[in-house]
Amino acid sequence: MKYGPLISIPLFLSLFSASVSAHPHVFIESSLTVVFDEKGLAGFKVRWVFDEMFSSVIIHDFDENGNGTFESSEVKKLEQGAFTNLKNFDYFTLIKISGQDFKVQYIRYFSSSIQANSVIYDFFVPCHVTGISTFKDVRILFCDKENYSYFSFIQDKPVQFENGTMFDFQYEISHDKEHPDFFCRYVKQVTLRFRKKNG
Repeated sequence: MKYGPLISIPLFLSLFSASVSAHPHVFIESSLTVVFDEKGLAGFKVRWVFDEMFSSVIIHDFDENGNGTFESSEVKKLEQGAFTNLKNFDYFTLIKISGQDFKVQYIRYFSSSIQANSVIYDFFVPCHVTGISTFKDVRILFCDKENYSYFSFIQDKPVQFENGTMFDFQYEISHDKEHPDFFCRYVKQVTLRFRKKNG
């Protein structure tokens, strides 16, 4: 099986054969926290929860002392071995601001943990959008364009908000049926609308 860019090439070659198929091998449940600051949108806290099969591979390779948790040194190795490479794929995070593409060039505060045999990635995507008196539209979509990984949103509180008292906001989760990337039409996106409160 091929797990695509989630694993760096040397690690990938040591674990999997090179057969390719057109359906996902990694399943990821995602959630996000919309973070505001005094100016407007500051970015998104993102959580990915991996399926048990992929998690077992990551745990096998990076929980070096086998204690069922990732120590800080293990997290650093995991980040280098099974996350940093995603920069070449925009971290599977596609954002549009008022219809214009916003390229995710870097993330902050990466961490990883193990919960109920599942590996979890947490990280922050900076995305600064100034709030004004009229609504602005921001869309965020997690998608592997080559369809090795399939994203869905968790059912319980998929979207939360932080520091939003100065803003009116709303969101919806839906499919982007006209997305130019074929596989991205079949995963759901979050559409956030927000504005600065009047008065």
